[in-house]
Amino acid sequence: MKRRILGGTGFSVSEYALGAMMFGAMGNTDHGESVRMIHTALDAGINLIDTADVYSGGESEVIVGKALKGRRDDVVLATKFGLAMGEDPNRRGGSARWIHRAVEDSLRRLDTDCIDLYQMHRPDPHTDIDETLGALSDLVRAGKVRTIGGSFFSPEEIVEAQWTAEHRGHHRLRTEQPPYSILTRGVENRVLPTAQRHGMGVLTFGPLNSGWLSGRSDPSTGHRSAGAGAKMFDLSQPGVRAKADAVQKLSALAGEAGLPLPHLATAFVRSHPAVTAVLIGPRRPEHLADLLAGADVELADDLLDRIDEIVPPGVDVNPGDFYIDPTPPITDKRLRRR
Repeated sequence: MKRRILGGTGFSVSEYALGAMMFGAMGNTDHGESVRMIHTALDAGINLIDTADVYSGGESEVIVGKALKGRRDDVVLATKFGLAMGEDPNRRGGSARWIHRAVEDSLRRLDTDCIDLYQMHRPDPHTDIDETLGALSDLVRAGKVRTIGGSFFSPEEIVEAQWTAEHRGHHRLRTEQPPYSILTRGVENRVLPTAQRHGMGVLTFGPLNSGWLSGRSDPSTGHRSAGAGAKMFDLSQPGVRAKADAVQKLSALAGEAGLPLPHLATAFVRSHPAVTAVLIGPRRPEHLADLLAGADVELADDLLDRIDEIVPPGVDVNPGDFYIDPTPPITDKRLRRR
């Protein structure tokens, strides 16, 4: 497993990182099997594990903590805060009050005394970024967190956070975590270049686009095609039909190249110079084995050119999939009133 340096942190991390969202009630409820999957990933050379307090209500962090007993020093451990952890509006967001509570909860569940990378899961429009960065800097100085990062930050929010850190004397966000796949290339326009300009490490997630690039014969079916995510698979929507057409072409291209489609998809994301590591989020051992088998795949320029012909650079095939760049306020009804 090849390694890269994570932005300005000095951390040497594997090009594949293990995303733990599917461990627990949201995915694999078998703790023993989930622990074994984590060990398999570590044995294969993965040394970055990413989870979040909100994943299965903290259960994912507990599973990761179990798996890292005796192996903690070999792992760059990342988790996230900021999404709702209950009905109380004070149990979410980027306030100093919540940050200091959330980190203690994560440290306890992870059974560790320090988190290597503590990330804000979403920007918080209700809290001054100066307040948030000040609280996160306190955690670094206290030795509870080694470095900090963000996720789903727009280019403008990345720049604001960097400016605030410089002018207010705070630790700055060292990483950004956006979704990125062949089908969602919008981040290539501004998010990835902005992160590069500020020397940030980039951890991307969703390389298989919620199963669309998993290689299934009918990617519009599966465990994610129901409930809140159903609209991403509704073929009555023009954007979803366009995605299905692109997947058909990409599948044919992968076949010509002699590659499984998931290997083509993950290798594509790794090929972008801004990307430090690609988060893979397997739910079952066989999913992990399939993805690990493609860890060394590299795409030649002519193959990347063929991908560009199917999905041009900077394009989101289904705009409804992409939710980093903020909606213009004039069209967002939620912003009409306070």
